[in-house]
Amino acid sequence: MDVMRYLENVGLPSDKPVSRVGLGTWQFGSGEWGYGAEYDATEAGRIVARAAELGITLFDTAEAYGFGRSERILGRALEEHGLRDSAVVATKLFPLLPVAPVVRRRAAASAARLGVDRIDLYQVHQPNPVVRDGFTMPGMRDLQDAGVIGAVGVSNYSLDRWQQAERDLGRPVLSNQVQLSLAHLGPLDDLVPYAAARGRMVIAWSPLAQGFLSCRYDATHRPSSAVRAMNPLFLEESLVRAAGLLDALRDVAGTHGVTPAQVALAWLIHHPAVVAIPGASSVAQVEANAAAADISLTDDEVAELTAQARAFEHLGVVAAVRGVAGRLLRR
Repeated sequence: MDVMRYLENVGLPSDKPVSRVGLGTWQFGSGEWGYGAEYDATEAGRIVARAAELGITLFDTAEAYGFGRSERILGRALEEHGLRDSAVVATKLFPLLPVAPVVRRRAAASAARLGVDRIDLYQVHQPNPVVRDGFTMPGMRDLQDAGVIGAVGVSNYSLDRWQQAERDLGRPVLSNQVQLSLAHLGPLDDLVPYAAARGRMVIAWSPLAQGFLSCRYDATHRPSSAVRAMNPLFLEESLVRAAGLLDALRDVAGTHGVTPAQVALAWLIHHPAVVAIPGASSVAQVEANAAAADISLTDDEVAELTAQARAFEHLGVVAAVRGVAGRLLRR
């Protein structure tokens, strides 16, 4: 029987446990993924319901996803399946002029779209390059004091800016949602140790690198979706140079009788304080993602995967980008 793992007592006022594998909902209501109206109307709700049955508690969305449609679809699914009390609902503020009055209004709008009285985790979606968090965090503090949000988080913040945000808030900033996977290792060196030492969370977005780590693609079979087509990981050069990493994923997957994507998720949540939020295009995919929480990798397997990932990160991606730049210059 598959067993979900949780982060307990992570600082949510509700004391809800946070599943180590959550559900990301960027694809809900977002035309760029190409899933269509039928997916939004029916399959999304089934995915949310099945995720909850499998022990997933963390559901992550954002006001920017589908211009609010993702929040509405998620909110409707939570209501239809009686999940509002048990779900950890996380959404994100698009940081356009993120000063305190704007923060308060936008949180209220997100809560209304989600149909909740309180947003469990409210995150700043991106660091604003001009507006310092000293102007944003007072609004977050007001929202916490009023009970509109439970905990404050950030997204795509460096460690220095995360720490500054905590000083500006005067309280813990519970989480930092960043790109983290076997294809993007950077946060392992600073954000993950900080979170583990301070009782915080690192929430890994794109934990499967948009399917790159599924081992379904290679230099002769590249993805066709618009989102993936813009990702340099799917350039021919990247797919060729990723052979060592992808082979290691296949080897570990074969040892455990699981898929490479499940191994990639299991590698992530092997690290303390890390939560993964893969999306799902179907009920079967959310079932596979949830099952990854039940995989126990050995220290040697984790070390080998990490070593292969570091080799690819430093040689593969850089070489791929250089290759593309070279082709453009030759035109």
